[in-house]
Formats: sequence, structure tokens, C-alpha cells
Amino acid sequence: MGEFELIRRFFQRPARRAVLGVGDDCALLAPAPGMQLAVSTDMLVEGRHFFADTDARRLGHKALAVNLSDLAACGARPLGFTLALALPGADEAWLGEFARGLLALADAHDCELIGGDTTRGPLNLCITVFGEVPAGQALLRSGAHAGDDLWVSGCPGQARLALEALQGQLCLPPALLGALQARLEAPTPRLALGQALRGIASSALDLSDGLLGDLGHILEQSRVGARIDTRHTTALLASSLPGLDALPPELLRQATLAGGDDYELCFTAPPDRREAVQAAGRASATAVTCIGSIEARHGLRLLGPDGNMLTERWASYDHFAAR
Repeated sequence: MGEFELIRRFFQRPARRAVLGVGDDCALLAPAPGMQLAVSTDMLVEGRHFFADTDARRLGHKALAVNLSDLAACGARPLGFTLALALPGADEAWLGEFARGLLALADAHDCELIGGDTTRGPLNLCITVFGEVPAGQALLRSGAHAGDDLWVSGCPGQARLALEALQGQLCLPPALLGALQARLEAPTPRLALGQALRGIASSALDLSDGLLGDLGHILEQSRVGARIDTRHTTALLASSLPGLDALPPELLRQATLAGGDDYELCFTAPPDRREAVQAAGRASATAVTCIGSIEARHGLRLLGPDGNMLTERWASYDHFAAR
């Protein structure tokens, strides 16, 4: 099977929203009047972002989900995406499952595959996603203000616990591991929540490298500080699945603060918009939890289990940090 037959069999579909889709040198997108394009790119590399034996269907789902999560953090609606795919070989069974996972999520969010590239090489997945957002309404990292509440969606830390278990550093019952592994390998992009937060949230981003590190981007670009009550984050993780409350609180605290691969939203909003935030969560069927507040004083302060400031510091993931 050659490159172009591979594309035709597994990835070419009739254009729907795109003016021109797969099959020409360029795809053509036309955002609606009054809308701005939102564009993001993410790459997944075997051995760095996923295990070699990761289920192909879940991998297809995740490859697109991590990009859709960026659109969610911007409050954008998906339009389409391109796929650059390096493969060690044309394994038809693997490609079929990968395409099913990828395109099922694409169809669920009306986001069509409009082009890309394939080549032979170590397994590497690179997606560029395109969305649209009303002009001037995009959620940014730079809008947080002192006094704002600090929120997260879902339950940060579950993916980190799954990774710890899969690497043999944590022993979990099979049912619990299966539930956590699903959060690691098939995250849910919070698109509906992101769009519902337009006009409510003052800043937002998605959690890919860990709460502390990612929140730092909001603090830097908004020129503010923050306080997190780790009693809230730890309790949120402990209560999210049966059996997690039996794990050491220190492990749960570290997973919520420095874990990665959650693809939840972290956002800020004024205190007088709390009911609006909760309503956005209900409308999007997404749990939202206030975990702290934004402060004028720069830096990040963590309240521990006794209500005192923690002195420990955890580093979020950095691809180029010394290890």
C-alpha cells in the first residue's frame, strides 16, 4: 500500500464545512463573518508522549483531543484540522483503528480532516487544528485580575496517577487503573465549557503539563500572583473515583499540582460571576471547582492540609529540562 492509497483508504472524506478539503495542495477554510480563526498545533511522539503499546483507537482520539483542548481554552468552536503522520510501516489494522478513534472524535465535534502529510519514520503524530471565535471574545491567558476566583474543570491529577501505575511506581486495583488509564489515553476536550465561559472567564488555558506550571503562564502574562488551597485540589482527586481516597494525601497533592496530560481547563473569573461559572458548568455537563484566588502580589502560594503555607515546590513537565 502506497502513501496516497493509505490517505484515500483511511483519511480522505468528502469536504463538509471546508471550501476545499483533502486532495489539493492546500485546503480552504472560510470562517463565518465576524469570526476570527483560532489555530493550534500539538505533536505526540512515541516513547515521549505515549507508550508503544497504546491502543491505536485511543491514540487517534488523543491526538485530536489535545488539540481540541487548546481550542476549548480559547473559547473557540472547531472547524477542521490537518494531520501529519510519520509511520514505521503501513500496518492496515493499526491504521484502521487509529482512524476510527481520530474520526469519531472529529465527527463528535464537527471538525473535519482537511489535509496533511504522511511519511515513513518513527511514529509521530502532529495535528494542526482550526477553529473560530467571535472577534474580541477569545479567552486569553492575559486577563486575570487580583481578586478573581481560580477554577479548574474536571479532576486534575487522574492522568498522573495512571502514568505512575503504568510505569510500575504505583500499585492499583485493575478496575481503578482502567478508569485512570482511560483519562490518560482518551481525555475529554472541554469545548462546550470553553465556549460557555466566553464573557464570563477573565483568563483561561488548558492543563497539559501540570497545574502549577500551566497556571504560571496565566500569572506571568497577567502580571499577578495566586493562592491555591491544596485541600480543595486533593479532596477533589480523592473523591473522584472509588479507592483513590486510600492513597497517601501527599501523592494525591503532587498528582494534582504537578501531574500532566489532564487537558482540563484552568480559568479565572470575578467573584460576582460565580453563579455564571456554575451555570456554564451545568450547561456543558462539566464539573467546575474553585481552588483558590488571584492576588496582586506576584508568585504562587500553596495552602497545605493544616491551612499553613507549604514550603515544598513541584516542577511541572518540561521537555527540555535536565533529567
